[in-house]
Amino acid sequence: MDSVTALYRCVGAFVSALERLGLRHVCLCPGSRSTPLALAFARHGGFRVWVHLDERSAAFFALGLAKASRQAVALLCTSGTAAANFVPAVVEADAAHVALLVCTADRPPELHHVGANQTVEQHHLYDRHVRLAIDMPVPDGEATTRRYFQHMAARALSACRAAPNGPVHLNFPFREPLVPKGPPPLAGGEAKRALPLTSALLLPAPRMPNQEQVTAVADLIRGARRGLIVCGGQDDPAFPAAVSQLATKMRFPVLADPLSGVRCGFHHTDLILDSYDAILRDTAFAARVAPDVVLRFGAAPTSKPLLQFLERQASCPQVLVTDGDWTDPTLVAAALLAADPAACCQALTAVLGGHIPPKTATAYARRWQRADAAARAALAAGSGELNEPFEGRVFLELARLLPEGALLFAGNSMPVRDLDSFFPGGTRDVHFLANRGASGIDGVISTALGAAAARQRPAVLVIGDLSFYHDMNGLLAARQYGLGLTIVLVNNDGGGIFSFLPQADQPDYFEQLFGTPHGLDFAPAAALYGAQYRRPTSWDEFGASVQAGLASGGLHIVEVRTDRRVNVAQHRALWQRVAEALR
Repeated sequence: MDSVTALYRCVGAFVSALERLGLRHVCLCPGSRSTPLALAFARHGGFRVWVHLDERSAAFFALGLAKASRQAVALLCTSGTAAANFVPAVVEADAAHVALLVCTADRPPELHHVGANQTVEQHHLYDRHVRLAIDMPVPDGEATTRRYFQHMAARALSACRAAPNGPVHLNFPFREPLVPKGPPPLAGGEAKRALPLTSALLLPAPRMPNQEQVTAVADLIRGARRGLIVCGGQDDPAFPAAVSQLATKMRFPVLADPLSGVRCGFHHTDLILDSYDAILRDTAFAARVAPDVVLRFGAAPTSKPLLQFLERQASCPQVLVTDGDWTDPTLVAAALLAADPAACCQALTAVLGGHIPPKTATAYARRWQRADAAARAALAAGSGELNEPFEGRVFLELARLLPEGALLFAGNSMPVRDLDSFFPGGTRDVHFLANRGASGIDGVISTALGAAAARQRPAVLVIGDLSFYHDMNGLLAARQYGLGLTIVLVNNDGGGIFSFLPQADQPDYFEQLFGTPHGLDFAPAAALYGAQYRRPTSWDEFGASVQAGLASGGLHIVEVRTDRRVNVAQHRALWQRVAEALR
C-alpha cells in the first residue's frame, strides 16, 4: 500500500467513525497540511461542512453551533499559528462546558526542531483547557493504525460528551504527499463494522444524585422558613420545569438569571423573579430578606449585587447543586450535591412528597414577589421617561419584539448585565445565550452566528462596539451561508463598562487607557459584508428596524448610539427609583 493510500485509509477510518457515532457538523479553515482530513470530511457526505477564512472566527462559530445544538462539533485547521488562533474559543469551551472536537494538522516528527516552515510545538498546545489531548500517529499501511484512528474517534467524542462537556484536542502529523493523483481512497472495510464498546462510551446517562445526600438536603429545606433558590447559567432544557416544580412545592422564590433558561418559558410561575439585580442594590431591603437556606444551581450568576448578597449570607446554609465545576466565587457554600441538577430537583420533589410549606415561607415569598413587581414597574416607567437613548431599554424593547422561540444572544461587559437587569420574565419561549465561561469580548459575532445556524429560528445579538470591532471578520459567515441574524450594535464609542468601575475615578488617564474612544463609523463595515444597516433615532424606529430584520432574514445591523457618561447616570437614577419604590 503506497503512503497516500495509507494516509487516506487512516483518516477515512477516523472520519467514518465520527459520522457513525453521531457527529454532524465540521468547521474548517483552508490549509495545506490539513488537506487529508478536509477532503475526507467533504467527500464523506454525512457532514455539514462550514468553511471559514479566519481561524478565530471559525472556532467561535463552532462554539456557537455546539452550544446551541448541545452536540459536539469538529473544528479543523492546518499547522502553525492557525492552531494557536483556536485558543480563545477553546478556553471558552472549557469554561462553558461546550463539546468541541479540535483537530489540528501538524508536520511529521522529522520536521520538528530543524527550522521547517510553518512548524510550531503543537503538543499539548491547549494545555489544561482540554479534557483530553491525543497526539495521533503518522498514518501508515498497518491495519492496527487504522483501527487506532477509528477508536480514537470514539474516545475523543466520549471525552467531549462526558459530564461536564468540554473540548478535546487531536493533533495529526501528516507526511507529504498530501494529495492523491486521483480521487482519495475510501476508508477500509473495518470502518463500516460495528465499533466495540462505543454505545456505552458515547451515550452518557445523567449523573444521578445519591439518595442519602438527597434526603439530607430535603431535611434541610423542609425546615426552612425563608428558603431561596438561585439559578445561574446552564443549558439543560429539562432543568427549568424541574426547578419550577420544586420551588412551587416549597414556596421558595427563584432568582433566575436569563442564562439559566428559567426566567422565560412555559414553566414560568409567579415565584420566578427577574428584578433582583436592582432590588439587592438596596442594602436595607436586602437585609430584610436574608434567607435561612439557599439552593444554588448552575454557574455563578451574572449579577454582582446578587453575588454580594450571597456572600453576606455566610452563616446561612448554601447548597451547590452541580454536575460540573465548583461554582462558588463567594466561598460561602456549605455543601455540594454533585449530580445532574434536573435529576436533583426531581429527586428532592419526590422525597418531599406531601410536605406543606409553613406560612412563614409563603409570607417570605410574597415579600420577594411584591418587591419584584414594584422594581419591574419602576424600571419600566423610569426607562420610558429618559430623554436620551438608554442602553438598558434595548432589552425592554426586545422583550416585546421577540417572537416565540426566538434566540437572544448577549455580548459580554454591559449587554449581558443589562439583559439580566432589564429583560422581564414570562411564559413566552425565548432562548438566551452568551459566552460567560471566560466572559471575553472576542468572537461574539461568530458565536452568535453559529448559534443561529444551529437554531434556525429568529435570532438577535446585542453587542457593544468594541466587541463588534473585535470580530467583524465573523460577519462573512452570514453572507457565505445565508444566515439570519439581527445585530443590535450598542455604540458608546469605547469601553462603556469602565465608566461603572473605580477606573472612572482616574480622569487624567481614563479616556486614554480605559474609555478608549475609536470614532469608527460601522456603516461601511455593514456594506462590506452585505448587511442591511439602520441607525434609528427613536424607539419606534428601533422597533420597526428590529422587526424588519426578524421578518426578512439575512444579516441586519441596527446601531443604537449612546453616551457613556449619560448611560452611567441613567442606570444610577433607575436604581434609586427602585429603592424608593421598595420603601
